[in-house]
Amino acid sequence: MKKHTLIAGHIALLALATLSLQAADQKTTYAARSGSKMRIEGTSNVHDWQVEGSIIGGFMEVGPGFPAEPGQTAVPGKIEAKAEAFISARSLRSIEKDGRPYSDAMDGIMYEKLKASEDPATKKVPYPRIEYRLSELVLKESPKAKEGPYVFDTKGDLMVAGVSKTISMVVNVTPMADKKVKISGTTTIKMTDFKIDPPAPKIALGLIKTGDDVKLIFEWMLAPRKAPAAASN
Repeated sequence: MKKHTLIAGHIALLALATLSLQAADQKTTYAARSGSKMRIEGTSNVHDWQVEGSIIGGFMEVGPGFPAEPGQTAVPGKIEAKAEAFISARSLRSIEKDGRPYSDAMDGIMYEKLKASEDPATKKVPYPRIEYRLSELVLKESPKAKEGPYVFDTKGDLMVAGVSKTISMVVNVTPMADKKVKISGTTTIKMTDFKIDPPAPKIALGLIKTGDDVKLIFEWMLAPRKAPAAASN
């Protein structure tokens, strides 16, 4: 009887292991690729302003049901997913509306507010990155045309200058013909939610007042992560 019980136990363990491997195989990991863009828009009592960066790093891991192909059938609902995205704060640059560089002085003020400037005492940068961690991905709407985006409700934690806040936003997921995926979205946050005082530059005697609300607009390009090459004997 004990022998039969032992054999049954081994079979059960093998079955569980097989199911676990199958579940792992159903997950797809995407890595960040070039072609991404981050834009931040704000206001002041003098003029509107904008900064841009073209590097968004990180990865995304998704389970079954994630639309990886254009026109793929997808069922609305929650999809197993996790993602981590980051931007080097000092990769952001202020620009004119036509895209030309705007002001090194403004860039310096921005890095200081983001705590991305070197601390003279420690010679270290306190918070070199703006980071985001996805915690929930829910398919809300499928495309109306084959090449259109899938619309998702998301929830995640945004960390700016060392302060983390949970935010919700709608994002579009657009599968590309070359297996890449474009994730895009727009959301508005307040600087003060991240303990950042809206700048009033001393170089302008404090006469320039910056609005608290800023709009974040992004396009994040991803592609399936390649499996590591097998070691040769």
